Amino acid sequence: MSRRRRKQVVIEGAPQPGEVLTLRPESIVFGGAALARMEDGRIVFVSYAAPGELVEATVERVHADYIEAVTTKVIEPSPDRVEPPCPLFGECGGCQLQHLAYPAQLAAKEAVVREQLRRIGHLDDGVVRPIVGAENPWAYRNHLRFSTGKKYGDVGFISRRGRGLLKVDHCPIAEPFVNELLPKLQGHGAGLHQVQVRYNATTGSYLVTPPIPGVDFETGQKWYIEELGGKRFQVSASAFFQVNSAQAEQMVRLVGEALPERGRLLVDAFAGVGTFAVIFADRFDRVTAIEESHSAAKDALVNLEQAPNVEMRMGKVESILPLLEIPPDAVLLDPPRPGCLPEVLEAIIRFRPTTVVYVSCNPATLARDLRILVDGGYTLESVTPLDMFPQTGHIECVAKLELADPGAA
Repeated sequence: MSRRRRKQVVIEGAPQPGEVLTLRPESIVFGGAALARMEDGRIVFVSYAAPGELVEATVERVHADYIEAVTTKVIEPSPDRVEPPCPLFGECGGCQLQHLAYPAQLAAKEAVVREQLRRIGHLDDGVVRPIVGAENPWAYRNHLRFSTGKKYGDVGFISRRGRGLLKVDHCPIAEPFVNELLPKLQGHGAGLHQVQVRYNATTGSYLVTPPIPGVDFETGQKWYIEELGGKRFQVSASAFFQVNSAQAEQMVRLVGEALPERGRLLVDAFAGVGTFAVIFADRFDRVTAIEESHSAAKDALVNLEQAPNVEMRMGKVESILPLLEIPPDAVLLDPPRPGCLPEVLEAIIRFRPTTVVYVSCNPATLARDLRILVDGGYTLESVTPLDMFPQTGHIECVAKLELADPGAA
């Protein structure tokens, strides 16, 4: 049976892959590319360009309503352009913004949040507070997954084009502990799909999985210990935890400022390993933590032993939250990138908690969900962007909403 060939879509008048365009980008968009327009109005997303500069960009992909291109020559550089310190920048897909000075990165990310709130949420961007930047925008990432080479056992990252392994002996955004291990891992990756390294500098605890024979350090740990907000947490290999410890502390501060000082019941939706539930348990009479991931929920059961007023419910938030017996007076949302399903937002609007705090890693779905909550009777008090991932196009936000009329039926 012959393999069906994917049809090539030819768009009349559009440039073809490999064609070189001369462009002057306008702004950075979510994801880190720069938005530019051709003379005929076609939108081009240009990787590794800076707003205002003149570049030559090679077309990589053509879509019905936009074009993807990559900068191949800078004709008139932006004053914000800097020399990327990583020799793999542009080949490795992990970073998108190393060519921009850090203040310019922060300004671009804050502008993205404002634009997404206006365009997608039709919300006033006056609620956006100044972005919380990182004190050190390098050497921060304490959790990395490395791909491996089948023949020589090299360890590194897949090329951003998806072809071939880039051997990595040092990653400038990785925590120093990770970079110390990298040379020791080289040559030991044969037969492994990936190698995961996680580390917490405060506890000194680390995890390297899967078990790797022939290295002179322990591997194959089932879990390690993180510290955040003055509390310690068991985190399994497959469970989520923030990768930037210093900025995670800033996130805890922002969430703490947004939550009420005292309350009857807090619902920590998408609770993960129980981080927020444990840290803020002493503010509430009761906390209900909801988590779907089996591995994270197992960790949470261990971590919640230090907070006896927290109840763990394992399952989908959209299934459990609408059926709660007691309406909460505060809800903390920390969903994955797709945001909240309608059932989650509908339940919140029906329960009418006084305060909703929404932690988001996707400004687009955040703006969409905030619009629904505002239409449901909430006032958007603030949105604070947080640079959890310097040198990349990723943006974290903490939003606070208050019930507009608590006395209304």
